[in-house]
Amino acid sequence: MIAADVPIQRPASAKLLVIDGNGHLTHAPRQRLLDFLRPGDLLIANDAATVPASLSGQHRPSGMKVEVRLAGRLFPAREPSADSRFAAVIFGEGDYRTPTEHRPLPPSVTAGDRLDLGPLEAIVSNLLGHPRLASLSFTGSIDAMWAGIARHGRPVQYAHVPTPLALWDVWTILAGRPVAFEPPSAGFVLDWRMLSELRQRHIGFATLTHAAGLSSTGDIELDRRLPLDEPYEIPDGTARRIAETRARGGRIVAVGTTVVRALEAAATRDGHIVAGGGVATQRITAGTRLRVIDALISGTHAPGTSHYDLLRAFADEATLARADQELDAQEYRTHEFGDSVLIERRA
Repeated sequence: MIAADVPIQRPASAKLLVIDGNGHLTHAPRQRLLDFLRPGDLLIANDAATVPASLSGQHRPSGMKVEVRLAGRLFPAREPSADSRFAAVIFGEGDYRTPTEHRPLPPSVTAGDRLDLGPLEAIVSNLLGHPRLASLSFTGSIDAMWAGIARHGRPVQYAHVPTPLALWDVWTILAGRPVAFEPPSAGFVLDWRMLSELRQRHIGFATLTHAAGLSSTGDIELDRRLPLDEPYEIPDGTARRIAETRARGGRIVAVGTTVVRALEAAATRDGHIVAGGGVATQRITAGTRLRVIDALISGTHAPGTSHYDLLRAFADEATLARADQELDAQEYRTHEFGDSVLIERRA
């Protein structure tokens, strides 16, 4: 597959690969996505806005330059914006123009070290089992922290997009609370025309909020730990609509892997969804029995990533291997501004 290198959320040329529950593959323009949904389905999207979570600065004890990428909340509360403590991945000198796997390690970081990050100061609490992953807290007030992140931070970015990203490049049309550290980019497929057309086609729509974390750290060992624990919030209305849809025999269609993580984490043994906040701690793989989600709209993902492992809960290895061949043969584009896949849970 080819990396999508232009930050356009809804290119007219975007492609869609549909993988049905019997393993049949269909290619279509992504604009035809709704043709593959059914009356009575419920589409659920993540409405989290993306924090400008890349902060450049200096490791005060050594004087060396660093880039800090906020990666998650250490103590996710019902209102996570009221906490100044984060898990963060720390890189040495450089920026997104260098692929993450080639980024140097940060200087030796220990508990108590201070990081000067533009107008912000952060204190390292401790390392989290890896030289690049640390817990840190910002000094000063919560309001000053968020103001500093807004002024100094940049969206987390990778080398396949050569031009600097603006914040509006990584916000979906649904962006609400700023709790995601990378965009819930499957939601880039949505626009107001599509949402209006859902009603005409008798397809339901609902949202939840899930704090999407980093998709890559550039370190093989650390990437094996992804995704990190991620808080979510499921509104009462969404939980109610899920129950109603399932009672009618409709399908629950997730827009993005974050929606899968949130709903499968919130589900009881019989698939009932309890509204409210929680933390998604599980890694969804081929061995996961899906209790809620019937189909997934996602980007295209490379084997070996946590996102690809999640696809294995929907389809067997042979089907995914054939899909990979088709994606390559048809020159689908990957990463957040790339093409899409609609994959139904295996029959």
